[in-house]
Amino acid sequence: MKKLKYNILAFALLLSAIAIAQQTPASKQTNAISIEGATAHIGNGEVIENSLIMFNNGKITFVGSAMMKIARQGETILAKGKHIYPGFIAPNSTLGLVEVDAVRASNDVDEVGAMNPHIRSLIAYNTESKVVESMRPNGVLMGQITPRGGRISGTSSVVQFDAWNWEDAAIKADDGIHMNWPSPFSRGRWWKGEPSMLKENKGYKKQVEELTSYFAESKAYQASSKSPKHLPFEALQGVIDGSKKLYIHVDGERGITDAINFTKANNINHIVIVGGYEAIKVSHLLKQNNIPVLLQRVHSKPKNDDDDYDLPFKLANQLVKSGVLVGLENAGDMERMNARNLPFLAGTCAAYGLDKEQALSLITLNTAKILGVDAKVGSLEVGKDATLFISEGDALDMRTNKLEKAYIQGRDISLESHQTELYKRYSKKYKE
Repeated sequence: MKKLKYNILAFALLLSAIAIAQQTPASKQTNAISIEGATAHIGNGEVIENSLIMFNNGKITFVGSAMMKIARQGETILAKGKHIYPGFIAPNSTLGLVEVDAVRASNDVDEVGAMNPHIRSLIAYNTESKVVESMRPNGVLMGQITPRGGRISGTSSVVQFDAWNWEDAAIKADDGIHMNWPSPFSRGRWWKGEPSMLKENKGYKKQVEELTSYFAESKAYQASSKSPKHLPFEALQGVIDGSKKLYIHVDGERGITDAINFTKANNINHIVIVGGYEAIKVSHLLKQNNIPVLLQRVHSKPKNDDDDYDLPFKLANQLVKSGVLVGLENAGDMERMNARNLPFLAGTCAAYGLDKEQALSLITLNTAKILGVDAKVGSLEVGKDATLFISEGDALDMRTNKLEKAYIQGRDISLESHQTELYKRYSKKYKE
């Protein structure tokens, strides 16, 4: 009887898993496709009216004008009046690492401990996440899956959002390590009756010294016989030898300056500032050292009392004009669900000073360059992955971002999600 109960329970769990699984990933591209007549937004600032885009075997084979006398390959899709874009990329995201916040078993977003460079987010990435599939109808087709927590959170990877497993999903495995820079300032603890104003963090110097010591120990380990094996120090080797990037999560002017000085002192050559709320104050330092910024969520409130009310909206424009390479990230409250709004963050940047194609680059080619995947994705160029979509209108405007077709590595992917299914179900119910 007990065995029967266990079998029934196992069967129920299996049915539950099937019920919540993502739709089957699309089949590999077998026939060439030509998209003709649309306005093509290349991603590098270029726009081609009445374009012709062709791709085969998952790769783009032609990008040009439809007026050119060239044989169309395979199936021809007439898209006059529509727009073609490269797939959008969501960096610094926890998509696929947590499904339901209240269910601990579905949460793999962080690990116990402060120094975890060896933690790989990729192997915890859930390709069957309902949250992940809800990104695709807005054109967000790729993401950098990033761990959270601790001083050194772990290693991120860049994935595409239509895969059977994490091995299939990976575009670039273990692209870099993420470090949370200590804050030079802290706020009073209101629950203890302390003033909420900023004050100096008395432990800041010690926290920086701990990082300095940790990297020094790691370098000593790299130069030794490496016995016994130390996994965290092993993981830092890529950052030390320059084969991986160090993503430093920091917002304040002093913190950014200190972080840059720290990396110089430790001969760390490839860094990215993530967040960068006060990056404009040290833009000369960022440009001088060729340091890009993944800028904090555009749709947020000013952090300081004396900031302009629209500072978050125009920060990207200010940094771009200063010569800094900028991409957009969307971390914060409800970040997994809000990742789908990435194109509208870029649209806001366009409304606050940036040219529309420059704003598009913030979530396509610029981000691809920052993540080190621009040879494969980020723009509509011959030889790159055919990861792109057709929209009825401007994809940076929530009123006209209506995808008609989307492809990942040439595969014709589904734009259905749990939410679109619910929408159709209840639309039908209330029409009866």
